[in-house]
Amino acid sequence: MHTIELTPEELRLVHAALESYLDDFGHDEADVLRQIKALLAKLPDED
Repeated sequence: MHTIELTPEELRLVHAALESYLDDFGHDEADVLRQIKALLAKLPDED
């Protein structure tokens, strides 16, 4: 397991990047969609 510290701005950037990445996948990549959604769920809110 790895731990990283992010500033609020960096966290917003990570959220935006993952959401954008998620939007680029179609129905053929269901496993990737699940992994991205699971990762987003682990992240704290963007406050």
